[in-house]
Order: sequence, then C-alpha cells, then structure tokens
Amino acid sequence: MPSFLKDLRDLRRRSKGSSKTHETNGSSGNTSSNDGGSDDQPPPNKSSSTLNSFFDHQSPPTTLSSQKSRSSGHLPGLSNGNKTPPAIERPRLPSSQSQRYSLAGSGSQSGDIPRQTPATSPLAPRVVSVSDGSWVHQKVLLIYGEAADLQRPIDGNLNVVHHGDNFPQTQWPVCDSHWKALVYLQPGPNRLRLDFSSPKLSSHNGQMQVHSSWININFLPLISSPPLQLCILVAKDSPETFDAVPDRIQKEGNGLNTAIRKFRMAAYLWQAFTAEQMNRNGFGRRCYRYEEEWQPGSLSWKDMAAGQMRNEAKIHVIKLDKTVQEVRDLDIAQQHGPAKKKGDLFGIASNAVRAYFAPRPGQPQYVSCMFLDAHWDKKEGTVRGHAALGGGDDTIKLAIFGSHCLQSYPSHIEEVVPSFTDCTRTDTNYVANDCNEGGSNWESANIGIGAHLHETGHLLGCPHQESGVMLRDYTRFNRTFISREPFSTRTKQQGPRLCMPKDECAWHRLDIFRFRFHPCFQLPTDGVINPDSSVHVWTVESGSALVTAATGIAWIEMYPEGDDVCHHWIEYVDQTAGPAGTPRQITLNEKDLRERLPEGKRKRKLKLKIFSCGGGDHEVTDFAQLTLKIGKTKLPDGGPGFRSSKLGLSQMDGSHPTEVILGSHQKPPRLLKNIRIYSGNSLDGLEFFYEGGESEVFGKRGGKPGGDDFAMDTRRGEVVVGFYLRAGAWIDGIQVLTSTGRRSEIFGNATGGSGHTLIPPRGYSIAGVYGSVGPWLDGFGLIITR
Repeated sequence: MPSFLKDLRDLRRRSKGSSKTHETNGSSGNTSSNDGGSDDQPPPNKSSSTLNSFFDHQSPPTTLSSQKSRSSGHLPGLSNGNKTPPAIERPRLPSSQSQRYSLAGSGSQSGDIPRQTPATSPLAPRVVSVSDGSWVHQKVLLIYGEAADLQRPIDGNLNVVHHGDNFPQTQWPVCDSHWKALVYLQPGPNRLRLDFSSPKLSSHNGQMQVHSSWININFLPLISSPPLQLCILVAKDSPETFDAVPDRIQKEGNGLNTAIRKFRMAAYLWQAFTAEQMNRNGFGRRCYRYEEEWQPGSLSWKDMAAGQMRNEAKIHVIKLDKTVQEVRDLDIAQQHGPAKKKGDLFGIASNAVRAYFAPRPGQPQYVSCMFLDAHWDKKEGTVRGHAALGGGDDTIKLAIFGSHCLQSYPSHIEEVVPSFTDCTRTDTNYVANDCNEGGSNWESANIGIGAHLHETGHLLGCPHQESGVMLRDYTRFNRTFISREPFSTRTKQQGPRLCMPKDECAWHRLDIFRFRFHPCFQLPTDGVINPDSSVHVWTVESGSALVTAATGIAWIEMYPEGDDVCHHWIEYVDQTAGPAGTPRQITLNEKDLRERLPEGKRKRKLKLKIFSCGGGDHEVTDFAQLTLKIGKTKLPDGGPGFRSSKLGLSQMDGSHPTEVILGSHQKPPRLLKNIRIYSGNSLDGLEFFYEGGESEVFGKRGGKPGGDDFAMDTRRGEVVVGFYLRAGAWIDGIQVLTSTGRRSEIFGNATGGSGHTLIPPRGYSIAGVYGSVGPWLDGFGLIITR
C-alpha cells in the first residue's frame, strides 16, 4: 500500500476516536447520547428548561388546543418522573389569534406576557364587539364582552393591560359576567391583556384567581380626511372658569385647563360611540378624526401625574371680541328669559371661528364649539350664554353648546364609569342644565355630552330623526359605556340591570348613511369620488321617473304629507362595495312607492328626498305631479318630450319661464351648426344657430359683447349630448358636451355654485332646454325624448 494511503487511514482512525471521546464526555450538546435517542430530541434533563426559556421571551402559544396538553409550563410525562420523554412538539410562534388563559395570583404587574406558561380557562374574558387582528382608526376604542360563566353570572373587575405598559392599566366593572371598556391605542399593532378577577373566584390556596386573555388591535390613524375641530370660546374679559359646585371646585378645579381635559374626554367618547354605531350598521369602524398635537397627556390621570407627553386631540381656545356680560345677555328664541338679540350667539361663534381658521373656498372647516362663559341664572331659571345649535354654510360647518354641564363630565378614561354612575343630586344653587332633565350628576353628563353630540350631528348634515341621538335619545348615552345603570331622577326608575345593545343610545340608520358618504368619514381605500355629486330626476313614460347620479344613488327618503321626519326610506347602499356597488340609474314608479307606505298614508301627497353617494341630494316636492302633465310636453315633430329636474331656484326679480326646442326635433328638422354662449360673472343665455342662418335664443343676450361661439363639427355628425353646469340659486356657468367627446370651456363663473352634469339617461337624447330668466338665467333643465 502506498505510504500516503496508510497515512490517510491512520488519520481517519484518529479522527473517529477523538469524536467518540468527545461524545462520551458530553461536551457536545447537539449530538445524541448512546441510549438510542433521536438527534432532534434534547436530553431529558434539558427539555423543560429549553421550553421554558423559549416562553421567557415569547408570547404564549397560539391555540387553545395546543395548550390543553400542557400544565404549569411542563410537558406531560416529565412531571411524573419519566426518564424517557415523549417527542417534543416544536414551540409555535405567536400569531394574531386571541388566547385565553387562567393565572393564579395577582398576575403580572407589567404588560409583559407571564414567564410561566399558563393553563387555559373558560372564565377568561371574551371580546364580542371586535375580532382579533381588526383595524380601527380612532385612538380610544370601545370594546365589550363577557367573562366567567354566563349560566352562573358573577360580578368582578376587568383590568386592561397594554403591551409594553405604553398606557397605564385601567379597571372596569364586570356586572353579571358582562363588561365594557375603553382602550387607548397606539399607532400600529396593539396587544392588550384582559385580566378578570372576582372575590367569588379563588384558588385552593385562598388567593384570588386572575383569568386572562389577549387580543390584538391595529390602529391606523387617518390624515387624508378633514378633521372635526374642537374649540372653546372665551369672552375677552372672562375669568376662564365654568359653573361647578364648591366640592368639585376644591377637588378638581373649574378653570380653563380642567375644561379642556373634560371637553377632550367627551370628544373621545363621541368618537368611540360613533365608530361602534357605524360598525353595528355594517360599515366598519370608520369615523371622523380630530386634529391632534404633542402635549401633556390627559386621557389618564396617571399621565398627568407623571407628566407623560402624548399625541392627543387639540382643543383650540378662541378669544371673542365680546365681554362676559355681552355673551350672557345674548340668548336664543328656544330659551326662556330676557334676550336683547335672538340667535346672535351662533353668529358670534361663526365669526370668531371664521377669523381663527380662515377657511378657503372648497375647503370647509368642521368645528364643534363650547362657550366657556355659559352660566346658570337661578333667578331667571335659565342658562345664560348658552345656545344649542348646529348648521353652517359652505365654508364653516358649526355646532355650539355651553359649559353648564361640564362639571359632571369625566376628565380621564378612569373617570368614565364613575361619572356615568354618580347619583349625587344636582345642586341648583350652583349648576343646572338648560332643560333641567338632569337631577343627578350622571344624568347631567348625559345631557351635556349627548346634546352637544346632537348639535355636532347637525354640523355633519343630520336633520332631526324619528329616534336616536337626533331625537334626544342621548338621555341614554351613558349606557354605551357602563354595564349597569343607576336610579334615574328623570324617569323615577332604576335603570336596566344589564345595559345591552338594545338598551343603548344610537345613531339613526339614516344618520349612518350620511356619515358613510361624508368627507370626514372617508378612508384611503374608498378611492376617488366623482366631483359631480348631483342627483337628477327625469320624467318618462308610464307614470315613472328615472333618477341618475354620477356617484351612485345611496338612498331615498319618503315623506307622506304630515310627516315632519322620515319614517320610510329605500336603501341602495352596498355595504361591502360602497359607491362602486350602488346603481347610477334607477326607475321610480308611483304605485311601487306607495305600496311601501302604511295603508293610511298611501293616498297622501308624497315628497321624496334622493341622496347620492357623493353627498348630493335632490327633493321632489310632489311625485304625482312630477309624473303627470307637469313633466311632459309634446314636441313640434309630434314626439313626446319629458322635462328633467331643474337647476336654480327661479326666484330672481322678474324671473319668467323660457324654453327652446332644438332644430333636430322641429318640423322640418334643422341642423345645429353653432352655439353662442352669453355670459359674464354668470350665465345670461344661449343662442342656437342652424343651417340656413336661423337662430333661437334661450335666456337673453347679455354679459360679454358678442358672446363666445362653440361650433359643431357637422361633417362628423357631432351633436350635443349634455351640459356641465355650475349652479346654486342661479346658473353660474356652463360647459357643452358633444357626441365626439369634445368639451367646451366653462363659460361664466367656473367656480360658482356646485357642479352638475346633465346627460340624459340611457335610451334618451336631448330635445331642448327649458328654465327661467331674470337679470340672468336662474333656472336650467333639459327636455329629453327617446
């Protein structure tokens, strides 16, 4: 044998012996022992410690089923002294699934997961309002659920522990195994631990048991929609205090800083309530947002004590140019007592807010205000310097309210339940609400927070409704946040033993529709909305009418004569697809509409309000008249013509009707060659020129001398298929749309009024135009035919 082969054989023999020696000495922990164990299985004396070290740094395992085979962090078989362990399952990484466990003792004092692997428990809290891993868009989220055994309900406490202790722990009562809680969320993923305990539940050693579960919530703040601004209005000589009884002043103060904290907390309650209502109606937890700023946190009293900085809702403080006495002397017609000027408080607030925010055209501000200097006048029996109003114009959407109930508001999340269960009687020597419906502190909190939310609903476009917040249902506002209601001085009754969803205050379904398509409630995933939000109604054959909307038709409200609020409506909203799933054109038949009404209302005059997904609406004052003679005409060529709904109010001085039938429907027909538009700061008229030199004027020849011409391409058979108009009370501007896809420029005021696209429904074409003219055009509609 060659010498190099002998050397190689000796080297292999020496290497094998060395490896065997190391294995026998146990210095290599990643190889098997000589007892035939698997290479992938750790030795018995290390299996438990290895698994425990994994859980020292990881969340509990994902599923309940995998946990049922484990007890107190040990594997089956090892705790009985077995020398040979069974095969060990590889520990699973945590997922987004909710987990429920039971812990003995007081539980962890931080947001970290317990170091010892806990066992499962059927008594751990269950969240029923939101699924694990959900995405939400507000900082303070309302959650509710169950704990313990519903067959044997018990009372206790629920602790909410935030991951990493990024917010102080909060405690919430559990009543008959039901609970509600407000949780503070940080942007991004939030892992919350819910700990349930009750004196009636104890372990064998006498310690109180803590039953825990985990839930993951993702918070995505929104910055792509306009915010709802929050303002406190202060008179120029104000002492910057609000009404409160001496005990409350001594305990928490009644200065401007306290008012800011209370108003901020009330605003987050509005938001949590509204988001929950949107979700219950099938639209997810979409909600408006607040403008926030980096400031000392006030949503937890522990944050205040520690000086913790947080990003929270900004409360704008606006100084008025009025004195306290001037503000308190102004009253509204709804209130009793002396009043020098009726309704001026809304104007004062509007002017102050307009000067402060300086809104730009097309960028309205949504502002909810509180007058800090409102004051209970015991002698006159009224609240002075307070008005409950909501509304506004195209630049400022405004709600105003007073501070007279502010002392009863919670200042922090920890005070929400105590505030809504505080039965302390109202001391009318110092405080009272405007309707004296709050005989106790918790009822005053309802009136103040709820009535201000009612006015905020008005600024968001909600009218009075048959039920809900917009019909004073806010006297039950507290039930959304508590599980058991105390005695009411208003009803002289004890509240429900359990405040279930059916017992709670609510937004009406029609309010929810308005919110769904409101700019403040839009999400980035909603996509781009057609800027033309208008709705148009077209009379057609057989007593029917066609409705068209470029953004889709959302719903129709029906008002039989005598109904001041809507009791009957038709929904077209697609909850999953949104505007993309709603129809752009529908047919309305009077017989079908009346069959939707109760028997006693079917013969009454019927008014309709039709709403688009873009936020536009159109009112038909009398549907029967629309579908009868008033909407029909006979064309010169003998064909039937149908009038569309009309833009403009036709209310200018000297306004009179005007109409032109296009030459294509004259007898004999004439070819349209040119349209001349007369306009200045508004639309004065149109002149249609035909082959042969004839012309007809719609409106009048005014504005720019000689007008502007838009020639038709007759060689290509180009015809007019519609118009884009800028209109409000009158017609501001117009654009011509043709069959070849051409568009003229917008003649007149291109930014006046709002945009409306008038194109006949499918199967119809333009036969003419009609409307009214005063100093300029103040009415415009189409006459269509098949």
